[in-house]
Amino acid sequence: MSLILNIDTASENAHVSFAKDGLVINSLSSESQKEHAAFLQSAIQQLIKTTGINLKDLDAIAVTAGPGSYTGLRVGMASAKGLCYALQKPLITLITLEVLTVSVLQFVSIQEEALLYCPMMDARRMEVFTALYQKDLSVIKPPCALILDEFSFEKELLKNRILFFGSGSDKWKSICKHPNAIFETAAILPESMSKLSNILFSENKFTELAYSEPIYLKEFQSFTK
Repeated sequence: MSLILNIDTASENAHVSFAKDGLVINSLSSESQKEHAAFLQSAIQQLIKTTGINLKDLDAIAVTAGPGSYTGLRVGMASAKGLCYALQKPLITLITLEVLTVSVLQFVSIQEEALLYCPMMDARRMEVFTALYQKDLSVIKPPCALILDEFSFEKELLKNRILFFGSGSDKWKSICKHPNAIFETAAILPESMSKLSNILFSENKFTELAYSEPIYLKEFQSFTK
C-alpha cells in the first residue's frame, strides 16, 4: 500500500498528483513552463484541500530528477527534498525518459514484442535528451544529450524496429527516413509517473536526501542578444 505525492516540473508541462497504489487520486497541471515555480506550491495546497489528504499521511514523495529543463529540475527537486526533510518521508527520484517511456507503454497500443523504445526530450536546436529501452525498461542506451544528424541511431536501426516519441522526436522525424523508425506522440503524464513511483516504492528504491540532485546531462547555457 502506498500514498505518494508525485511532482514533475522537468518538461514543458508541469503536474503534481496524489496517487494510491499507483493510481491517481487527483492531479493538477500547468502548461506554462516559466510558471512552474509559482504553480508547484499552490497546486500542492489545492490538492490537499480538494482531496482532504494530510501530507503527514504520505508514504513517500516522488520527483522527476531529469533530464529536462534546468530551472524546472531545480524547482522540483528543491521542493521534494524540502517536504521529505520536514515530513521525514522517503524520496523517490525518477528519470524523466523512463517516465516518458512508461507513458507510451500505457497509452500507445503497438503489437510488436521486439520493439525498442526511444524517448526524446527537446534540448534546443538539433539536440535532444534521449535513451533507448526495451519494453521492460532494460537500458540499451543510457540517458544522454545527443545532437541529431542523419547518422544518429544508424547501427541500432539496422537490426531493430524503434519507436521514437516525445517533444524532441519531431526533429528526428524531419531527417530520419529509415523504414525501421516509427513515430508517436507522447508526454509525461500523472498516470505514468504514479505507476513508476509505486513500483520503486514497492521495491524500497529510495534516494538519500543528502546525495539527491538533478540529472542535467549537459551544462546550463544562457543566451544573450
